[in-house]
Amino acid sequence: MPIPSSPYVAFASLLASSAHPVSPAELHGLLVGRSCAGAGFEAEPWLRDASELLGGEPDEPVRQALIGLQDMVKGELGGEDMTLVLLLPSDEAPVAERALALGQWCQGFLGGFGVVAGDRALSDEAREVLQDLAAIAQVQSALEESEDAESDYMEVMEYLRVAPMLLFAECGKAPAEAPRPSLH
Repeated sequence: MPIPSSPYVAFASLLASSAHPVSPAELHGLLVGRSCAGAGFEAEPWLRDASELLGGEPDEPVRQALIGLQDMVKGELGGEDMTLVLLLPSDEAPVAERALALGQWCQGFLGGFGVVAGDRALSDEAREVLQDLAAIAQVQSALEESEDAESDYMEVMEYLRVAPMLLFAECGKAPAEAPRPSLH
């Protein structure tokens, strides 16, 4: 059983109380995907994309949570240590529930990345990462509780903590602006 105080459970409760039947994992994946594709970190475009997934405008508590989530992702992707924390159920949740959320995260990521990146040319490595994410997105809740399933889940999760960084390095950073000549 998940710990009631986990960020995933808290976000899921907030979404459910606001009548948004969307997984926190899918929302987080959408945010990270669009960020890695170069969408930037302005709140309004993110809130528009999130509203589309939510099926309507979020109420103020959800809106604030979405902005906070974006601030967190901005810090993670732009930080020195390049560590991404995935918004998924805690390790105490059944592996089938965690695997389902992992698939939802990947679906959200691919949707967000695709909307922003469009048909942009990508390196072979980036295309391979996207293919891996598409395969992981197909994961269903058919995993049985076992040491092998737990090990497989942890391996995939570790991959997902680093793989988006490759895409962010290739697509996510806006090109540096040329310095403007001074007008003296």
